[in-house]
Amino acid sequence: MAMERETLTAVILAAGRSSRMGSPKALLLDRAGCPFVARLARTLGEAGLDEVLVVTAAPLADRVGAALAPRPGLPATRLLINEAPERGQLSSLWLGIDAMPAGASGLLVALVDAPFVAADTVRAIVRVHGETRAPIVRPARGGRHGHPVLFDRRVCAELRAADPAVGAKPVVRGYGSAIRHVEVADAGAFTDVDTPDDYRLAMERWQER
Repeated sequence: MAMERETLTAVILAAGRSSRMGSPKALLLDRAGCPFVARLARTLGEAGLDEVLVVTAAPLADRVGAALAPRPGLPATRLLINEAPERGQLSSLWLGIDAMPAGASGLLVALVDAPFVAADTVRAIVRVHGETRAPIVRPARGGRHGHPVLFDRRVCAELRAADPAVGAKPVVRGYGSAIRHVEVADAGAFTDVDTPDDYRLAMERWQER
């Protein structure tokens, strides 16, 4: 008998100040002219995620919403507004947790400043979670871990109760060897675009899709 398809929620965190970049990272364009937030949403859709939540800050809501206007290959997206992003990234994650459907088995968390992850990497993370129901699943390569990260539903309650001053790291560290690291060769899973130099190098490295 075929295995029942796992129900997951995906969320893109895009409410940061982008202070080192100097402009909103969600709206940076790849070499095909696609905003980072839309590129990442499309990748998640290609990997089989049916709906993608996007958390942004109120001043950017209209522009991010426009970037996510329906277009070929883009999955259904829902915009969530973090009214106080200065509380830190965990406060954006809380919005994604609160918006999870009751039947969702986990939350796939993607960062808008890591938009070059491949759909195959996302599929691998989802597959490993479906096979193991590990509390946390994330890509790894040579001792490094990357993004996106999949949190099982049972971990989400702990994240929801975590201290925003310290973020999610203590919760993640608490799972230690129970975390499943999925070895991938995908450089995009480990490439963060935080500064103008990062952006320039990324544009040199990744060709148009």
